[in-house]
Amino acid sequence: MSHNEHTPLLTTVHVVPPPPRYRHSTLRRFCTIALATSLIVVVAIFLIPIKWLPHRSWDDGWSSDEARPASQGMAYRELQEMLLETPNQAKVREWSQYYTSGPHLAGKNLTQALWTREKWQEFGVQDSNIVAYDVYLDYPLDHRLALLESRQKSAGDQVVGKDYDIKYECKLEEDVLHGHPAMNSGPRVPTFHAYSANGDVTAQYVYVNFGTFWDFDDLVKANVSLEGKIAIVKYGRGFRGLKIKRAQELGMVGVLIYSDPQEDGDITEQKGYKTYPDGPARNPSSVQRGSVDFFTLGPGDPTTPGYPSKPGVPRQDPSDTIPSIPSLPISYQDALPLLQALNGHGPQASKFNEYWQGGGLGYKNVSYNIGPSPSSLKLNLMNKQEYVTRPIWNVIGIINGSLADEVVILGNHRDAWIAGGAADPNSGSAALNEVVRSFGLALEKGWKPLRTIVFASWDGEEYNLLGSTEWVEEYLPWLSNAAVAYLNVDIACMGSGFVVAASPLLHKAIYDATSMIQSPNQTVPGQTVRDTWDGYIKPIGSGSDFTAFQDFAGVPSADMAYRRTAQNPVYHYHSNYDSFHWMEEFGDTHWQYHLTMAKLWALIAVSLIENPIIHFRATDYAKALASYVQKTKAKADNSKKFDGTSSESSTTGLHHQAAFLSLEAAVERLHNATVRFDRQAAAVQQRVQRGDIPWWKWWQRVKLSIEVKKVNDGYKYFERQFLHEDGLDGRNWFKHVVFAPGRWTGYAGATLPGLTEAVEDRNATGVEVSFLMAILSFSPVSFQHKMKRKFD
Repeated sequence: MSHNEHTPLLTTVHVVPPPPRYRHSTLRRFCTIALATSLIVVVAIFLIPIKWLPHRSWDDGWSSDEARPASQGMAYRELQEMLLETPNQAKVREWSQYYTSGPHLAGKNLTQALWTREKWQEFGVQDSNIVAYDVYLDYPLDHRLALLESRQKSAGDQVVGKDYDIKYECKLEEDVLHGHPAMNSGPRVPTFHAYSANGDVTAQYVYVNFGTFWDFDDLVKANVSLEGKIAIVKYGRGFRGLKIKRAQELGMVGVLIYSDPQEDGDITEQKGYKTYPDGPARNPSSVQRGSVDFFTLGPGDPTTPGYPSKPGVPRQDPSDTIPSIPSLPISYQDALPLLQALNGHGPQASKFNEYWQGGGLGYKNVSYNIGPSPSSLKLNLMNKQEYVTRPIWNVIGIINGSLADEVVILGNHRDAWIAGGAADPNSGSAALNEVVRSFGLALEKGWKPLRTIVFASWDGEEYNLLGSTEWVEEYLPWLSNAAVAYLNVDIACMGSGFVVAASPLLHKAIYDATSMIQSPNQTVPGQTVRDTWDGYIKPIGSGSDFTAFQDFAGVPSADMAYRRTAQNPVYHYHSNYDSFHWMEEFGDTHWQYHLTMAKLWALIAVSLIENPIIHFRATDYAKALASYVQKTKAKADNSKKFDGTSSESSTTGLHHQAAFLSLEAAVERLHNATVRFDRQAAAVQQRVQRGDIPWWKWWQRVKLSIEVKKVNDGYKYFERQFLHEDGLDGRNWFKHVVFAPGRWTGYAGATLPGLTEAVEDRNATGVEVSFLMAILSFSPVSFQHKMKRKFD
């Protein structure tokens, strides 16, 4: 066969394998792999710790006594300036006008919830969402209150005949100020008490002063007949629901609560001031709506105590935590004929002790007789409400920080009893929007927070702190692990008096921030909020959305407000006259208090968010505990001994004296431990601020980061060590050994509540248990590790 270029090559070529290039090639391969692996490990050793190293640079502008961080993407001072300069008068006015433009009862304000979410997203907080809960609510359907007089004379205490004439029919509504900008043109919310029982009762009535536990006790001691009667009560000196609770316990069948000008100080019609809208005095027809649940037994949905109200969850019978008798709120205009009809019947209030003195309607021919009314004179009280389970809507906005397990939360509630709510709660809502907007601008400039921030617009606060409580109950494991602090503003402004209640851990942050902000009510140019404030921080009680955080989850909380002073115009609490017009004409005429609150709120928050060491001081807590113990000891010393004797040398008395000595010793040990811990925290802070560890000494940087984490965990879990899993005796929803609402006051904070209540009840067993619980809680032993084991 001839061959050409197309002929395939068929010849077989034999190839001999080449000899090995190197001897011991297997060994060399092994060495090569080992060397490469070693290099990778070395690089990893240097690179992996970056995960735990601080992700921040630090500026050179340290003061001599305090470390000041530089924020990621923005210098800390620049961030502070932005938070101080961004809040704007026109903006807070705009937000206030929107929120007060129509009714926004709990469960009926979805439009506002959606608007709030959209605004926060516009401000730059894109992770803003609505969180809903199905809760037990009631809405008014009908009501009536009439003073009835028998057509026939009475024979002794027995009325001859059953026919009555209407002597006075109460209006049960506030005057419509036609053509006046104070009144909204849209629908108005009727006057009612949330969670009041349905009922229609006709009975004699009794004036019971402020209806405190002690007022009722005075009446019982004076042999005033209460059973089967209707109580007429003044607002003030305690939560309205507790007035009704005590009345029903004593067999009364209904309660009326009115606002007496006695609580208005000198700004009254009697003193020559015109009434709203023509002047600063109380409008006679104003009515304070509100909830009458027994929230000192536990806030939140009364049908889901201790767990979140999600669709399909089991529901409990709420009868133990809401009233079984009907009640109505009324104006003093409607109360006048009822009180005047009591003139001459029963003893006068002035014959009782100092707590019964006063009364602002004496000039209106009211002598404040106790009654009861004669059997020929009765009240007909009818209350009809619809009870339903329906959704409420929280708005939750999140700015993720570098640290996901350290979270600072800011909250305000959005719902109101009326179309207005310019002070309560929407002065706080307007301020919160400005805080969110300020942080949003910082994000736009490239800032990223060190710690995660959560903003909350709660729904259902007015009924029983519903939105915040259900949220805390749902996210309790996460909050227990991550929450650093909760900062609450319910009412930003109703007057010019700055008031704060807070966990002692937050005292330093509050004092520092108030020293940086110009006061809106300066008497000397340049005064700060701290200069014009007496500096008193109240023990934290209840009555707003911080309750579940502080008393249930053990998250250090603060609540701030500008409240009414004796010189300020009367604030119409929970009334239609808490209007945008009232705020602009009488409450905060230049919106300066709104702006101050927004700035203060933001500065406190940023100090907690950005400092590498959490801006707490544990020694303040130990000092506060020492004062609380002394207060409780004084109460015990002034009480009868627990064995029923008054002998100082009684066995029981000596035993409890020894118990107080043990408690004082425990507080002293805790104080010494907190001093050491704060000193350690300051030393770590100084090492961080120096920033002089070179990058190649990565092990030192890791060690420092671990120390920072250890200190911050100690601060973060400190408050949680005062939680008692079984809760307080008789109201076990409240878990905090140090703080709870007063059992018969509600809003006011009770310190060492278990021990205090056992002393008040002269309950020797309860005192023993409370002493032991307090002493164990005050133990300084490694609280950060103890708390981590408990909550992880």
